[in-house]
Amino acid sequence: MLDRIYITEADAERLRRFIEGVRAAGRGHHEHLDMLEAELDRAEVVTSDSIPRDLITMNSEVRLEDLDSGTTQRYRLVFPHQFRAEDSVSVLAPIGTAMLGYRVGDVIEWPVPKGLRRLKVIEVIYQPEAHAASGRSQ
Repeated sequence: MLDRIYITEADAERLRRFIEGVRAAGRGHHEHLDMLEAELDRAEVVTSDSIPRDLITMNSEVRLEDLDSGTTQRYRLVFPHQFRAEDSVSVLAPIGTAMLGYRVGDVIEWPVPKGLRRLKVIEVIYQPEAHAASGRSQ
């Protein structure tokens, strides 16, 4: 696990409001909320226009390689209410929480019930901030 991850101001604000809302509603997920909050606490918050294009932000689509099995898979990091397809992963899922703020080349190590999962970020296929920046520059 990296010492520091990066997150946009907008994602940090939206995620903190999300956490507060779930807690206020008295819904479950407390352990997952605590993990997500811990990740936010250690993150360096930066402006959207200064986020590197190879960094995983909310709604990014990425390709990860499982370093134990050698398989690769595409994921889109989403809020729980956006979870729709099998390639979506909720930010409240352990792997979703782990993905946030990592860059291409980083290895994500995250404890799962069967031990430690190790995933390498191979590619950021789509990142909303990079997409918005390319639209501004045209």
